[in-house]
Amino acid sequence: MEIQVISRDDKPEYAVIPWEQYQALLVAAGQAPASSPAKAEQTLAEPAAAPASLPAISELARLREAKGLAPEALARSVGISPAYLAMIEAGEREAGAPILRSLAWHLGIAGWSEPS
Repeated sequence: MEIQVISRDDKPEYAVIPWEQYQALLVAAGQAPASSPAKAEQTLAEPAAAPASLPAISELARLREAKGLAPEALARSVGISPAYLAMIEAGEREAGAPILRSLAWHLGIAGWSEPS
């Protein structure tokens, strides 16, 4: 298996594998294979209606607090400044899709990729 490890601050943060090997891992885990990367990119480019159970971005501060995360820790994990996170939480700035995906990942919110 070909694995590329990406580190930050001398600590492993991500593991990258070829698409075919990722698909094989999904099948071995009993999950359906993922859609092709091109289709996934197209899906991200097209606005889609958010599921009704998806929390709104305006609930970001409450979600962060419920996870017991300090603003500084979440901001650093996402790759933004604490000041920028504070502006997003206050509704003064809109987070782009990459930041929303990272926030969703760190907060455990499945499918949160666009503002609702």
